[in-house]
Amino acid sequence: MSRLIYIADPMCAWSYGFGPELAALLEGVPGLPVDVVVGGLRPYNKNVISPERRAELKAQWEQVARETGLPFNFDILSKENFAYDTEPACRAVVAARKLAPQASLYVFHEIQRMFFSEGKDVTQGEVLAAIACKAMAEEGYPVDEATFLATWNSDIAVKGTNDDFMLTEKWELKGFPTLVLERGTELDLVTAGYVAMPRLIELLLGLVEEGADAKAKPA
Repeated sequence: MSRLIYIADPMCAWSYGFGPELAALLEGVPGLPVDVVVGGLRPYNKNVISPERRAELKAQWEQVARETGLPFNFDILSKENFAYDTEPACRAVVAARKLAPQASLYVFHEIQRMFFSEGKDVTQGEVLAAIACKAMAEEGYPVDEATFLATWNSDIAVKGTNDDFMLTEKWELKGFPTLVLERGTELDLVTAGYVAMPRLIELLLGLVEEGADAKAKPA
């Protein structure tokens, strides 16, 4: 059975920009399962962002906004003592994956939306719990915030997040978002980096057609 593996970070601006493109792709290929692997853009970073880094991020976000048309709220970059640590948000996706795997991609997208367009501090557990629980409920998988926080704080979620980071390193991925098509034991790269529709579906269908041709050839 084929499935997509989506490797991204909820605090990566280009992954945020890719969200609508991935959604459009899935609408065009209904029923194709998607597994989310959190990449770890800047995990465990405890340093408050410097003015120079703030300017770099703002410029990058403005570029993503121009290319995608998505809204951005830059206030979070000026928040006092804000450290751009992406591990908590990644761990929230892993926690959602354990509590309601069918809703994990939606939770991922909602964390992105609330961070980039609403300026929410998604390095904080309480903020993540509110976002994730609302998203899971909207998808038909209600979980209370206390249960979510207990899962988010658990050793299982910490290990699961680190396992995702290690898998990303093993695959030697150079950036996010990355989309991979898995068919049996075969892994094929759909895209490494942001790609807009309809090019994205062309890449995926090209891989599917190549696979079909290979099966049709005699041994």
